Amino acid sequence: MSKVIVLGAGMVGSAMAIDMAKNHDVTLTDISKSVLDKVKQKHNKLTVSQLDVCNKASLQSLIKQYDLVINAVPGFLGFETLKSIIKAGMNVIDIAFFPENSLELDALAKEKNVTAIVDCGVAPGMDNVILGYYNEKMKLNDFECLVGGLPKQKKWPFCYKAPFSPIDVIEEYTRPARYVQHGEEVVREPLTDCDYVEFDKVGTLESFNSDGLRSLIYTMPHIPNMKEKTLRYPGHVEYVRVLKESGFFSEKKIDVNGTQVSPLDFTSKILFNEWKLGETEKELTVFRVTLKGENAEGQSEEIVYNMHDEYCEATNTSSMARTTGYTATAAANLFLKGLFTEKGVFPPELVGRHEVCFKHFIKYLEERDIYYVKRTRLI
Repeated sequence: MSKVIVLGAGMVGSAMAIDMAKNHDVTLTDISKSVLDKVKQKHNKLTVSQLDVCNKASLQSLIKQYDLVINAVPGFLGFETLKSIIKAGMNVIDIAFFPENSLELDALAKEKNVTAIVDCGVAPGMDNVILGYYNEKMKLNDFECLVGGLPKQKKWPFCYKAPFSPIDVIEEYTRPARYVQHGEEVVREPLTDCDYVEFDKVGTLESFNSDGLRSLIYTMPHIPNMKEKTLRYPGHVEYVRVLKESGFFSEKKIDVNGTQVSPLDFTSKILFNEWKLGETEKELTVFRVTLKGENAEGQSEEIVYNMHDEYCEATNTSSMARTTGYTATAAANLFLKGLFTEKGVFPPELVGRHEVCFKHFIKYLEERDIYYVKRTRLI
């Protein structure tokens, strides 16, 4: 039994701590005592500890007592927290999804003899694992990932609920989307190139450009076409674009009756209630990865992985927490079993390229009723 510390007791962090506690001695930390007390009521085997990760001395002193750190703090704290963890010489699984490039910490991780597996969610995460595995088996030409978290119940006008802060969602709608076309990096406005796509159990969804390729732009430069798109119910994009084009996402303050107000802050406050996902509200995750290329026999082949997951009533765990968090705990257990021992910073595609690691991810998630269903065809 290993000693594991989880930083961040939000929806995903708490789900990971509970999952890891099945086989390990787990401590869950957060800046909020009330949040920790709530999780402790759900699972009394957990040890909880109040911690402010911005206090680097306290953070580094505490984590050195453990065998592995899982970093699940909010994105704006993620990069500096990961840096502190690596500086302390601690191995880490990271799911903070910060905007900075984690590969900038690779040299530091190697210097400190640390293994840091980053971006371990559903996407980024499992799409990277799948791509990394098939990149070893085929000469790939095309990679596309379609992914979205959606409420079961559609509520007009947005038909959307967020398992995290509206500001994080809005950033997805404002950050330029990078993808790769004919071997060149292309930057497009988010919320563009909308397509309607059919999915079993859900029906028609709309996909749009978002900045989800992250590390793949740097680690898979030989693949000429790569794209990630977000999924929503039809109509969502149009309403969001109206807000965006009207200035509601601007950070530039405006004068309202003598008070300086940021439109983005105002919009986030308004949307918080509209988009907030209830603790037991039913939602689902839809995922499709499509790979095209030349197989070992020299034939053109298409490989598609679909995943559909829903809120788990047995454990009162959201689908987003399950599909995101259990990918990270799969990585944590993979590391603790000694299946991956390389030193440095590794996005999931550099872990999934090893067959034993790829199979571990798939099996671990199947044991938790999350199924990545594969189909292939010659094209």
